[in-house]
Amino acid sequence: MKTVSKTLVAVIVALASISAVSQRVRDQGVTDTEIRVGNLMPYSGTQEVFGAIGKAQAAYFDMINERGGINGRKVRFMSYDDLSDSGNAMDLTRILVEIDNVLLMFGSFGTPGNLAIRKYLNEKQVPHLFGVSGDQHLSEPSLYPWTMGWQPSYREEGRIYANYIQAFYPGKKIVALWQNDNFGRELFKGLEEGLGDVARMIRVDIAYDVADEHLDTHISILKRSGAEIFVFVGVPENAAKVIRMAAERDWRPVFILNQMASSIGAALKPAGLENATGVITAAFLKDGNDPAWKDQQASKDWQTFIEKYHRAGGKDDAPAIYGYAAAEALAQVLNQCGNDLSRENVMKQAAAINDYQGSVMLPGIKINTGPFDFRPIKHLRLVQFDGRTWLPIGDVLETAFSSAKR
Repeated sequence: MKTVSKTLVAVIVALASISAVSQRVRDQGVTDTEIRVGNLMPYSGTQEVFGAIGKAQAAYFDMINERGGINGRKVRFMSYDDLSDSGNAMDLTRILVEIDNVLLMFGSFGTPGNLAIRKYLNEKQVPHLFGVSGDQHLSEPSLYPWTMGWQPSYREEGRIYANYIQAFYPGKKIVALWQNDNFGRELFKGLEEGLGDVARMIRVDIAYDVADEHLDTHISILKRSGAEIFVFVGVPENAAKVIRMAAERDWRPVFILNQMASSIGAALKPAGLENATGVITAAFLKDGNDPAWKDQQASKDWQTFIEKYHRAGGKDDAPAIYGYAAAEALAQVLNQCGNDLSRENVMKQAAAINDYQGSVMLPGIKINTGPFDFRPIKHLRLVQFDGRTWLPIGDVLETAFSSAKR
């Protein structure tokens, strides 16, 4: 994990352009003993909390390497700190591709950064896999055949919450507090689209910045609306504050949290488990703090991984689960490649995953891809927290986005 100054970035990129003419073309990130994988994470800056995903990815590959690697090759995970800045993301991606000579880019954080590097990677025909973003525009194989997304889209997550509200709480007043960025806007837009003609039942919605210091004021306004349904979209730290503030005001609406904010360890415990009892979310991964998976999480693989993750500075098990799941899926793709680790075959195998059940994915949720299906995870499951564990609500749900793309 490296932080690179903008001045140094400019110098390195310039040198790369000069040296590319004289140096022989290196193998595409693969040797007899090594596979080079590039990654960008916000290890510092305003989005630093999500750098833990990169630490988890690194810990996973360390575990795999100690066991002999993938088809006899060790994974060299090369992760740079882009401070969640799209300009930095572009510069650092050029370094990873043109100097570090990575085979592919994997699991980089954030919608703006992934969108910024997408065109360049497609022009260079470098696989751009499993970015940490639910933006559906990162899964457009007809336009960007070298870019494949990962998780269900934010907009479809919002629609699932809308469908739940209409099915179980028709006619009830709704309020929403959503993070004012691409992620928050997309999820809230999905909520409105899912509600359709009854979107008028959203009596108040407030957009807030991730570092907003007036969450208590927002909660007071939302409570005064008399709403029975509260949809929150944001990060775990703010989710914890909002749940606690609502309880302190003796306001207990039906509380819906976005999936990213629903970690037991990072959100519900800090909020007070008694305050968080009853909250609902849509999930596709197990929660590392959920006792329902205790026996499974105590397995040899998980314990080896989590020890490495904690030693690397990772604290919250939510990004640990996410990073583990994505890295496990990339390992599956690379294993499918066998000894043909050309970039073309990497994309071919990424688009040929069939009913793959990751070890930390919820039961019933599998990964399937195809030449025109670049959304690996297309299902979510509504779950409700009972004060101790997440309990499923109904069946696994397929997103409308995935159905429309078939």
